[in-house]
Amino acid sequence: MDATTILSLSVAELAGLYRSRSLSPVEVVNASLARIEALNARYNAFVLVDGPGALRQAEAAEALFASDVEPPPLAGIPVSVKDNIFTAGMRSTSGSLLFRDHVPDEDSGVVAAARQAGAIVVGKTNTPAFGWAGFTDNMIFGPTRNPWNPDLTPGGSSGGAAVSVATGMVPLAIGTDGGGSLRTPAAFTGTVGFKPSHGRLSDTPLHPHWLLQHYGPIARNVGDVAYFLDAAAGPHPDDPHSLPAYDGSFVDDCRQDLAPRVVFTTQLGWVDTVDPEIAEACRSVVAELSASGWPVEEKDDLGWTDPALFATVLSIVGFSHRLRDYRHRTDEIEPGILAMLENADRLPPNAFYDAYLARNAWCSHPLRLFQSTDLLITPTLAAPPFAIGTMAPELIGGKPVPPSAWNPYLRAFNLTGQPAISVPIGFTRAGLPIGLHIVGGHHRDGQVLAAAAKVQKLRPAKTWSADAQAWRKNHN
Repeated sequence: MDATTILSLSVAELAGLYRSRSLSPVEVVNASLARIEALNARYNAFVLVDGPGALRQAEAAEALFASDVEPPPLAGIPVSVKDNIFTAGMRSTSGSLLFRDHVPDEDSGVVAAARQAGAIVVGKTNTPAFGWAGFTDNMIFGPTRNPWNPDLTPGGSSGGAAVSVATGMVPLAIGTDGGGSLRTPAAFTGTVGFKPSHGRLSDTPLHPHWLLQHYGPIARNVGDVAYFLDAAAGPHPDDPHSLPAYDGSFVDDCRQDLAPRVVFTTQLGWVDTVDPEIAEACRSVVAELSASGWPVEEKDDLGWTDPALFATVLSIVGFSHRLRDYRHRTDEIEPGILAMLENADRLPPNAFYDAYLARNAWCSHPLRLFQSTDLLITPTLAAPPFAIGTMAPELIGGKPVPPSAWNPYLRAFNLTGQPAISVPIGFTRAGLPIGLHIVGGHHRDGQVLAAAAKVQKLRPAKTWSADAQAWRKNHN
């Protein structure tokens, strides 16, 4: 089997071929490493690659498949890990000069679970410092580039993770999402990014962004996301917010033929505008879901209040706590983070609890909606990918907009902890990916995955290897 075919296989297909001894984990890891070697200099997805370690793990997995021992579900599957997630014995910088030599002694909870399930950690992927931004660039490694157009950002903060998957370097990536950081780059790169229910994947070691941050996977298809969750989800004794083990199978959930009640909107209550191509693409998919028998109600405006003020307080207080011992090293801190720290300094002593209580009260908006519906569907983002070196587009659909206007749909559901996924549904006329955002009720991860799987059947994802090259040929 040639390397291009190997790197196009799903996780489930790889596992099946391993078990039949038709394919070797060593072959797959070698193909993965060769793809990284060929492409990473251009796209800057990986900031560290552990080739020798990955091959040792692949050889161990190969021996396991040749033995009488039942291999764990992710045995021999190469994965990437975002650089703000701790990996034992492997440099984990969080994208910051402050931690450029940081090598943790222990894995984070989600990495430990993935390794226990047999996953092979190939390396670490790029992130803005501490995951602070919706693009992927930092003072230590520079920008990650979007494979559909290298002049544009892949989004962030799990941008390196998404690019590692979109380009076929690995079939699975582990990232974080504190305000859209899995779903944003998934939408910008044509991949699937899932923010599971808060606590579905363990969150250790403990950190000051515990309320907002979720761990999750990025993959090329919904089935691989479900496969990863079946293997790695579960409680952790050091994570007081971790959920009990799921009593079903997320992979089986994806096979269910459901007809959930759906609310579709492009306006939560504070959205400035949406690129017309994106709105049209999302509305078209929702119409197909309706035609298939799903009860769909489109609402012009949910009328929710904007949570930005208290959500920002929760975020910047976390950064202030995280960096309290490093404030004197200003030349090693990103200017955007310095601005947040200065804003945090001006907050009154009770600001965190005021924001926390405001968050609790605000959650009644989505919680009341989900009493009478199963799924909320929106665009993932209001704009297509924008230029590297900028923090936001100045125009959306020709209309001048404020810097936050391009990403209005995602952070709300970090506040509530609900499961939410971005699934690719097509491309703009310029050849850039468009994502559809599906949000489920509390702990209804399986229903969200089933819905996303249905969308992928309606709109099968196009792979980067052929289509990005065609884009470049037609537009350069």
